[in-house]
Amino acid sequence: MAIPIALTIAGSDSSGGAGIQADLKTFAACGVYGASVITALTAQNTQGVTGIHDVPADFVTAQIDAVFSDLDVAAVKVGMVSQNATIEAIVNCLTRWSPKHVVVDPVMVATSGARLLSADAIELVRARLIPRAQIITPNLPEAGALLDEAVANDERAIADQGERLLALGCKAVLIKGGHGEGAESIDYLFRAGQPVVRLAAPRIATTNTHGTGCSLSSAIAAGLAHGKSLDESVRAAKAYVSAAIAAADRLTVGHGHGPIHHFHTSDR
Repeated sequence: MAIPIALTIAGSDSSGGAGIQADLKTFAACGVYGASVITALTAQNTQGVTGIHDVPADFVTAQIDAVFSDLDVAAVKVGMVSQNATIEAIVNCLTRWSPKHVVVDPVMVATSGARLLSADAIELVRARLIPRAQIITPNLPEAGALLDEAVANDERAIADQGERLLALGCKAVLIKGGHGEGAESIDYLFRAGQPVVRLAAPRIATTNTHGTGCSLSSAIAAGLAHGKSLDESVRAAKAYVSAAIAAADRLTVGHGHGPIHHFHTSDR
């Protein structure tokens, strides 16, 4: 039987912990063949981002067309997009190729705190990219930024933001609670006309969380590529990333926010 194929459209992380590199590791760990389209090159490590070199939009288009014209792509994950022209190129390609599953991770800020999405691109993400998504996966600060308001600080505010993000045109919203407080890290899944699903996991005391958001959205895309339902894909992705965070301290990579352990199940 042919292996499911998932495509990541995102930026490259030269330290290997986030972005394209994290996505491909996640795809491999989840039993999916990964293809990639690079939107930007970043000079970064576990301590921060020191430079971003954007790939021209026409070459982003060329990469996407090359993949779709040959590979049977079952799911797409869209991550870092920092230029308006790149966002438009991706939207045009998604419209042309019509993949069944699209997961959008609205990456705006790196784990180190570096801003990765320009302010003038946020409106275009809202208006053009989010309506193409089956699910978007903002963390708490990103959810607030997408709505141009403060970070939600309680469940009522999170629920309000989740419903308004749904109204932007996507089919589902997963607001990630990793930036919250308390003994549990709770993610909230919103779908139109359905009850909110709370996905809780013990909050793990570690600074090695580089690439967490990239990996979660990629794991969701991998589940969808395997033919799982959205609910199954989100739950499996949450379990996978939680275990990868719990195992992160078994790695010794860099001197800042180290990566999660993508291959924790095969660790020796």
